[in-house]
Amino acid sequence: MNIEALDAGTTRRWGVLVVEDDSRARSFFEASVQRSPSLFWLGSAGTVQEALTWLAQTATIPDVLLVDLGMPDGSGLDVIRDAVARFPGCEPLVISVFGDEENVLSSIEAGAVGYIHKDAAPEDIAQTIVEMKAGASPISPMIARRVLAKYRSLQLAGTPATVAAPEAAADNAAPSLLSAREHEVLTLIARGFSYAEIARLKGLSVHTVQTHIKNLYGKLAVHSKSEAVFEATRLGLLSHPG
Repeated sequence: MNIEALDAGTTRRWGVLVVEDDSRARSFFEASVQRSPSLFWLGSAGTVQEALTWLAQTATIPDVLLVDLGMPDGSGLDVIRDAVARFPGCEPLVISVFGDEENVLSSIEAGAVGYIHKDAAPEDIAQTIVEMKAGASPISPMIARRVLAKYRSLQLAGTPATVAAPEAAADNAAPSLLSAREHEVLTLIARGFSYAEIARLKGLSVHTVQTHIKNLYGKLAVHSKSEAVFEATRLGLLSHPG
């Protein structure tokens, strides 16, 4: 089971906050979370303001924010930004009917770790959340195609030198911004490895891997794995997307 070990005989359970205006969807998500031994239900909010108030007053740090973007009083993006600013360890997962490039990329930039279109939402959202906490970045196929299309358009719009020699750019940029170990960890993140897998491959503890990730987040000014890969690719730190 992909749960972080705290000490002998004890396992970490991940707290989930849901921001969704559809009462039926909220009930569906709650039932899935409540069934999972790896998760526990923190509560839900039906508006942006209600979610922001919850985040401002909570005594329990949310591990996961499950959020829709189309809220009656604003955008779920505002909730994502507030959550990751208050709680850097919180990982937002978007489940929305919006599948356009602008919303997807804005979500990633705001700090979302995954983006699932509601039409492709899994029956067991809890398993998706657990996999995300183990290092995965859930994304539905339609969304992935649009992100890749956007990435290709950004490549074509770049200067010839940037597009033609990404490896050279990475060689020059990596030492000046990231340490060698941070660059190794970032490369493995881009390839989809979990924290535990990176630790095993590099002979490190999971805590040390998390420390490297926290440091490179700070250097790249990002808040999530997907945003780190996007920003590092844009800067030439990675020769191609994960």
